[in-house]
Parts: sequence; structure tokens; C-alpha cells
Amino acid sequence: MYAGLGVLATLVGMAVGHLVAALIDPASSPVLAVGSTVIDLTPTPVKEWAVARLGTADKPILVGSVMAGAILLAAIGGLLARRRFEAGALVLIALVVVAGVAAVVRPGAGPLDAVPALATAVTGVSALRWLTRVTPAAAGHTATTGDLPSRRGVIVATSVLTVAAAAAGGIGRLVAGLRADPADVALPGPADPAPAFPTGLDRTVPGISWFRTPNDTFYRIDTRLTLPTLGVEDYELVVDGDVENELTLSFQDLLDLDLIERDITLTCVSNDIGGPYVGGARWLGVRLTDILDRAGVGGTADQILSTDVDGMTISTPLAVATDGRDAMLAVGMNGEALPRAHGFPVRMVVPGLYGYVSACKWITRMTLTTYDAQEAYWTERDWAIEAPIKIASRIDTPKSFSEIDSGPTFVGGVAWAQDRGIGKVEVQIDGGEWQTAELGPSAGLDYWRQWYLPWEPRPGEYSLTVRAETRDGEQQTPAKAMPFPDGASGYQRIVVRVQ
Repeated sequence: MYAGLGVLATLVGMAVGHLVAALIDPASSPVLAVGSTVIDLTPTPVKEWAVARLGTADKPILVGSVMAGAILLAAIGGLLARRRFEAGALVLIALVVVAGVAAVVRPGAGPLDAVPALATAVTGVSALRWLTRVTPAAAGHTATTGDLPSRRGVIVATSVLTVAAAAAGGIGRLVAGLRADPADVALPGPADPAPAFPTGLDRTVPGISWFRTPNDTFYRIDTRLTLPTLGVEDYELVVDGDVENELTLSFQDLLDLDLIERDITLTCVSNDIGGPYVGGARWLGVRLTDILDRAGVGGTADQILSTDVDGMTISTPLAVATDGRDAMLAVGMNGEALPRAHGFPVRMVVPGLYGYVSACKWITRMTLTTYDAQEAYWTERDWAIEAPIKIASRIDTPKSFSEIDSGPTFVGGVAWAQDRGIGKVEVQIDGGEWQTAELGPSAGLDYWRQWYLPWEPRPGEYSLTVRAETRDGEQQTPAKAMPFPDGASGYQRIVVRVQ
């Protein structure tokens, strides 16, 4: 019983701490603060393994693991409290101290970030005190019929605390969600719109990726265990460092500038050959060079060090970001304000670079500096400084190791080479001659191309391999490379069985 009392008291404390964090900063929630610290301390190979094996489920699994560890220690604290309350309370306090330290050492954290942990400690210890006082065994004897008032006390206490935990946790999630709602933001039209978006092969080649990826299925890879909840009313973007004029721009200041609209495919550096972490969308935003021209970049800077609302940093090569490509601070995605999961209210988008050096979400600061002076989060972890996206291609249909019927069918998928464009895709069947696939319509050099190859196989087992080529004739390399440190490479090869 006492193990359960320790767990219940801890859960109540966590729920209250989560509610307090929602009012201050959701990332300071005790469980999330510990989880974020675990992410930061995890070696790069382990992170890559988690992304490759778990995908977007890595975050729930991490949070669940932190919760499981906390519950185990809470149960031990409850057992200790049976003999001596102070010993059990000390275990709960130790848990909270770890969470509090994790919260205040986060980049950009302040003294207020310790308040959720303090609220967790006070609530958890108070709940444990109440539960141990009303439990019959606290009096040092076994419960009997004469202990009915005490039994009622236990029932009342556990019921009240269970309801309180559920209510605090639910209100915390509600408060965090209400702090920012992209659906309430009306965006102006672009001064420089994108061309009409062509009709893709989505409905003519079953199983092929959507030409334009819907917002709710667009991949999300980042270090955040909870989504930042910035509002547009108090949003500010600071541009500082090696500039002539330090800028502080509101969200409305950005909207008042000329906006451009572009179709751009983003790719995560963690995407393995044939992987899912790539997607195409129509972005609306301010040219990055318009902001930098206003600030007046000095003569020493060679990187843009972007910082998000929680202190996460990303470094972008200044020369690449200003070489004429459509780099932007995006405010819209596929005709609506950025979803919270993709950087609301403002994120950076630089076509042709992997996201870890180009796609800072929830951006609040751009510092013009040098690579020698400051290192960003990923470069500190030995990822490449410059990360141009490699030519890549993927087979969407048929799926690897699937069984398909003999007769007329298709091999189809997507290929990308941002800022160069795809000019050709070829498919090889069972090591034979390379066959040129049919390309879908083009939405620009920065956008992926759909492709398909009509195929009429007989029963048997087949290997299918794909490769791509840019418009200027550069071929995708067959050399195998893992995502670390500058992106995966090689041909995708799958095996299918025809029946």
C-alpha cells in the first residue's frame, strides 16, 4: 500500500508542477526538464539510433522512461515513509531537486524556471504526509473492523488527490495550448507569389508520396519534448552581433515587409537512405536578406547563429544564406500560419541545406558572428558545419519486402536535389540495365520530383534500385554513408515478391 501512496503523492506533485510550468514556461515542467537534459547528454550515435529505430516515437518513449524511473523511486519513498515519514519525504525531495536543477540549467532559463519544481516538492510532500497520517498502518497496527473511519480517510484522501492530479494535469495542458493558437492568425498575401502549383502524380500512381505534404503529416525532428507556445502579441526577433544596426522586430513588423511565397522541400540530416524525414510545402515569409540588409552585416561574420525561444542554437553559413537562394523567415506553411509543431510563429527556411543548419524553429534571435567565436548545439556535437543536401531518391511503391500481384503495375517514388533540381531518375531491376523513369511535374529547383516506371513483372522475387541525377547532370553517389556527420548517401535497394 505504501508504495502506491508514494507514487500517488509524486504524481500529484508532478501534475501541479506541470500546471505551474504551463503558466511560466512549459519546458520547465519537472519531467520535461529532466527529459531534455537526458537528450542533451545523450551521445550522438545513440541519438541517431533512436531516430532511426523509433522515429517520432522517441520523445514519448523518453518521457515514459523518465516517468517510469520517477515512479519507481516514488514507490521506494512510499515504503520508507511507512517507518519514518522524513525518509520517504527525502526521496521525493531528491527527485524534485534533480528536476529543478535540470530546469534552471537549460539554455535561456531563469530563476522562475525553478518554481514548478518547488511547487512539485511542496505538493508531493504534503500529499505524502496526508496519506501516511490517514492510513491505518500509520498507527502501527493491522487494519480491523474498528478502523473503518481510517479506511474512509484513506479512500477520501486517495480520491481527492487522484482527482486533483488529473485536474491539474489537464488544466496545465489546456493552459499551454491556449497560450498560442495559429488558427487565430490572419496572414497577408505575398508580394511575390509562387507560380501556380502543378497537379502531381498522387492520384495516378497509387502509393506515391503526396506532391505537397499536408501539414499534419509533415515530418518533425527536433529536441523538444513539449512544443514552445509563443504568442504573436509579445513576439520579438532580435538581430544582433556583427551588425551596424541592432534590430528588434515584432511579428507585425515582419508581416509589414514584402512577403515571398516559395515551394521548398525540407530534409532532415537524420534521414537515412529511403527514409521518411523529407517533405515538400509552400512557405510564406520574409526574405532573409531583407532583414540582414536592414541590420547591415559587418565584415567579420561568417555564420548566422539562430536561437529559439528555449535557447536552442543553430548555425547557418552566412555565405550560403545570402547567395541568392530563397532563404526566408517563414510565417506560413501551405496556406496557413505555421503550425506550432513547425515553428509558430516564425522559423527559418534555407533551401538546399539540411535542417540542423538552416531551419531554426520558434526563432527569437539571429546573431551575426563567426564559427570560431561561437558554436551551435549540433556543431558542438561534431556534426558538419556546412551541410548541403545530397542528391537522393526513394522508392515509395511497392514497399520493401511486400508481396504484389503479377501483371501491369508501377515502381514509383520521389527524388530531390534542392537548389539544383532533379533532371532524371533511373530504376534498375535485378541488376539489369538502368531504365529511365517518367518524371512528374516540376515545382522548381528547390522542390522534389515524383517519378514512376511502368512495370509488368512475372511471379518471383525481385530487387529494385533507384538513383537520381540533377538537371546539370550530377549523379547521385552510390557510396554508402550514414547520416552522421553530414547526411546519408547511397542508392536505395528494396526486395519485393511477385505472386
